[in-house]
Amino acid sequence: MAYQHILVERAGQIERLVLNRPDVRNAFNDHMIAELTDWAARLSERSVGERPRVVVLGGAGKLFCAGADVTWMAKTIEYTEEQNLRDAEAMSGMFAALDGLPVPLVGRIHGAALGGGAGLAAVCDIVVAEDGAVFGFTEVKLGILPAVISPFALAKIGRSAARELFLTGARFSAARAKEVGLVHTVVPVADLDASVDAYLRELLTAGPEAVAAAKALIPQVWEKTIEDAATITARAIARRRVSREGQEGLRAFLEKRPAAWTTHQDQKA
Repeated sequence: MAYQHILVERAGQIERLVLNRPDVRNAFNDHMIAELTDWAARLSERSVGERPRVVVLGGAGKLFCAGADVTWMAKTIEYTEEQNLRDAEAMSGMFAALDGLPVPLVGRIHGAALGGGAGLAAVCDIVVAEDGAVFGFTEVKLGILPAVISPFALAKIGRSAARELFLTGARFSAARAKEVGLVHTVVPVADLDASVDAYLRELLTAGPEAVAAAKALIPQVWEKTIEDAATITARAIARRRVSREGQEGLRAFLEKRPAAWTTHQDQKA
């Protein structure tokens, strides 16, 4: 499907998703939200063999994402509470769809990730940022709040950092973003793509079904006691051990050979 506000490029097992509104710093509007939601739904509906093994999320132009579009925000001033509710529910659905993708989502952050842009970083499984990037949950500066992104941000940065960063709305460095868990790797801008590619190569050595199952397992056991998680985790590993992919992986290890899924991977990420 052709999109107006995002670019989607597939090369072998890797799909690149690019926010493509550089004239407004890749800011969200209702159209971009709808396109991202549609893209995520379509990918999730594909069979394992038809899906990419990994998706890289980036932004066109000078920065990753500056949050909400000013023109779109101006329209919401005239919205009723009910209209604002529907608007917020659409954005919440978009973040949930991205967060729940059955493949790894790798964030490539340059320039800035503010407001909803920081929310996008929060739904990425792995985030690589250039050392000059700036982050911020800046909504309170506008008299609103980081509501729909809060479940995803809290899962990444925790309550203590959220109390500081949500309440002040202060911008913070990539180094600080790594410190609180929003970002995993910080590199000079010249090394940004090489660092992303290193993660892609690592992900492509793992069983695609196992990666999807591991991603799904995290929210299932998050904050559960060991006793409550025991049945979930035991069933999860038992299911993987008898699966075709699990059997292949174990045999490949014992036979000291590459697993079948690594023979066709894209070595050039």
